[in-house]
Amino acid sequence: MLPPMLLALAASAPLSAEEARWNAPVAPFRIAGNLYYVGTAELASYLVVDPQGMILLDGGLEASAPLILDNIRALGFDPKRVRYLINSQAHYDHAGGLAALKEATGAELLASPADAELLERGGSGDFQWGDRFIYPPVQVDGRLRDGAELKLGAIRMTAYLTPGHTRGCTSWTMPVQVDGRARQALFVCGASAPGYTLVGNAAYPWIMDDFRRSFATWRKLPCDLFLGAHGSYFGLAEKRARMAPGRPNPFVDPKGCRAFLQGAEQRIEAQAAKGAMQGG
Repeated sequence: MLPPMLLALAASAPLSAEEARWNAPVAPFRIAGNLYYVGTAELASYLVVDPQGMILLDGGLEASAPLILDNIRALGFDPKRVRYLINSQAHYDHAGGLAALKEATGAELLASPADAELLERGGSGDFQWGDRFIYPPVQVDGRLRDGAELKLGAIRMTAYLTPGHTRGCTSWTMPVQVDGRARQALFVCGASAPGYTLVGNAAYPWIMDDFRRSFATWRKLPCDLFLGAHGSYFGLAEKRARMAPGRPNPFVDPKGCRAFLQGAEQRIEAQAAKGAMQGG
């Protein structure tokens, strides 16, 4: 018997064509070491496993929650062993499933202070989207400061507040064993501003200051294993297809990581410059 939150998904609004593409199921797989991909075709969700429990990063859309739970089970893990839920950004396509996942797992939800407010409002009152992209509100159990370390058994994940895409956008790093060697994974929370007003934004006047600080943070962070909130950030499908025993792990891609961040920064600055020329 599914929990009430999951049963309620049947009554949710149907997905748009784009959302359906994002939410297309994919088989879960081990990225490296104790790190697994359990998300959908575009909406990334990651499972980090330790004998003392598991950490789940991001919950996709509201309709993604059953797929994520199925993926965890398909890997042979019990969702009830998830001790912590963490979030990269409090938008509906990464936080919509968190309430159902929290109910199904009994895990504690941790988030940045700014995004915690949005999570508990179910996405309403967003500085860019208002009440357009709402989702089931979810109670946050703990607020994360910049540089906070989340420990569970041998797992060590570090939270970096990299706001701009959301006011509390949170990127994560963690060491992962790849082919017998310790590598640093970077999970980029969000490095875009789709349709945002970047100059003269009354709802978020300091947005460009935040974006610039975030790009400065990302440039300093180690990024051996390049991952992020969207599969398209890091070439999920193409890299998954290249995985094979005895071959280098394609997710080890520091050059791709730096190229992605450089391109994203250039697009943000160009968007801001265009807004300034148009008078905000």
